[in-house]
Amino acid sequence: MQKRDMDDSCSSEPIASGGCCGAEVRFEGATPAYRRALRWVIAINIVGFAVVLAGGLIEGSASLSANALDFLADSVTYAISLWAIGRSLRVRTNAALFKGLSLGAMAVAVGGFAVVRALSGEMPSGAAISGLGLFGAGANLAAAALLVRYRNGDSNVRSVWLCTRNDLIQCLAVAATGVAVWLTGSRWPDLIVGIVLAVVFLNSAVAIIRQSRGELASPAQPAFQPTAARL
Repeated sequence: MQKRDMDDSCSSEPIASGGCCGAEVRFEGATPAYRRALRWVIAINIVGFAVVLAGGLIEGSASLSANALDFLADSVTYAISLWAIGRSLRVRTNAALFKGLSLGAMAVAVGGFAVVRALSGEMPSGAAISGLGLFGAGANLAAAALLVRYRNGDSNVRSVWLCTRNDLIQCLAVAATGVAVWLTGSRWPDLIVGIVLAVVFLNSAVAIIRQSRGELASPAQPAFQPTAARL
């Protein structure tokens, strides 16, 4: 809420549901701290894209190439999120809806690419896959640490958190894929992990789209500016 005379019993924590003093509020991200965190997250994803893409192309790995594509997509969608902050509810919600649809399209692309790449080409290096997977996990862990306090908010804010959380899971799965490739001497783990990650992306896309559509159908809610958000 923007009112400064809010009752002291009201919590200042960003929430996606529930309410403060009986009023439902959602954090919109319109604070300098959140904007700064989001800029850092965008920079992290750009670096992750460049490094993992190089490794994916050299090794011909489906999981690494999909991981690099995800880093690039996140950089773009997070930039959209940063642009949408402070704009009208409809603009912010439509931006989140676009990101949800884009994430769904990427899920289909990742699944298809994993199948094609796993069925053709030479087996990639398990060590390279695991090493770059752990690099990606470290990058996304740093991004998640910056965003965890903002994990509950409107669809625009929450979509950023969901993407970052999924990316961390994805990179850990990629690291495990390298171990599986090395142990089995087969490229099939690349196919399996690619499909699993595509399903994870698709589930998050559905969650973002549902929240966005719900916000579009609901009356405008008061903006919420946190003063000391808690974990």
